[in-house]
Amino acid sequence: MSVGPIINALLLGLLLGCGSDPANNETSSQSEESGGSGSSDGTSMPPWPAPTDVPARVASAGLDLGPMGTAEHYHPKLRIIIDGKDVPIPANIGVDPTTGAMSAVHTHETDGTIHIEADTAGETFTLGQLFTQWGVTLTPTQIGGVKAKEGQQMDLTSNGMPVAGDPKDLRLEPDQVIVLRMP
Repeated sequence: MSVGPIINALLLGLLLGCGSDPANNETSSQSEESGGSGSSDGTSMPPWPAPTDVPARVASAGLDLGPMGTAEHYHPKLRIIIDGKDVPIPANIGVDPTTGAMSAVHTHETDGTIHIEADTAGETFTLGQLFTQWGVTLTPTQIGGVKAKEGQQMDLTSNGMPVAGDPKDLRLEPDQVIVLRMP
């Protein structure tokens, strides 16, 4: 019996497996897709990746997928700060990974730039639509799984000015800088 085929089979097994445990890979990929805790209900802990079920999330935000609109095009910026640390905003929120189709509210970069590329001028878009597409819960006292202490709310500013009310209702505007800060 030749030793060559046995060694080749062992080497192939090592290369394919790379010493990893498939169970660990599955758990870690599920955790990454849903934002760290494995929860897919919008209440996981940061960081929150871009979702993979884009068409359903876009529809639940009251938007549709299509080619990039050209009637209106502007770029608000979003910054999320939790416990003094910036939380990354992922690229491709609102962008279907299989077709490349986009909603009118989406991200391309990881720098917090929100792209508004609408096919009709004068439409109103909100921060809540972005978060719905992202799959991250947003209330006056909660971002994802991070909740304010009892009696506190998150700080929301638009262009440096405090904003009261539900952050989901914040209208997205050209050249706007939005900061969500959880105390």
